[in-house]
Amino acid sequence: MLAADQFVKHLTVQNLPENEAVPVLGEFLQLHFVRNSGAAFSIGAGMTWIFTIALAVVTVIIVWKALDIRSRIWAVVLGCLLGGVLGNLTDRLFREPGFAVGHVVDMISMPWMMPAIFNVADIFIVCGMIVVALLVVMGLRLDGTRERDHVAPADAAQES
Repeated sequence: MLAADQFVKHLTVQNLPENEAVPVLGEFLQLHFVRNSGAAFSIGAGMTWIFTIALAVVTVIIVWKALDIRSRIWAVVLGCLLGGVLGNLTDRLFREPGFAVGHVVDMISMPWMMPAIFNVADIFIVCGMIVVALLVVMGLRLDGTRERDHVAPADAAQES
């Protein structure tokens, strides 16, 4: 995930004009290279260092939670999240204008759906969080067991 994100960003920086939409499928899908100092929808532009710290903290939490994983689906989902977070953290750490305040390279635009311009890392993060929400709602724990497998004896007697 990290490699895919950084490869697409490399191609974007090398080949696309900055701040200019390039239609791929008309208004449905465009490539639009921008450097984003903020978060989603450029919220918090100018506070890039806060996003760098937040991404670093999220990285540590994902790695820490990964120690408890016994479920393949959780491993895949947290891997996708980690890849996405590391993709944007890499930009924050190593891209212009400088260490820990770098701007994230965004390039995917679907103006008919939303005004945001995003990147491959963002796709992994959003899809990963949707699956996390579904797994939590379904009661699937990191160890692969389900919530109902852990019903206390008193609760089990009431359900009977």
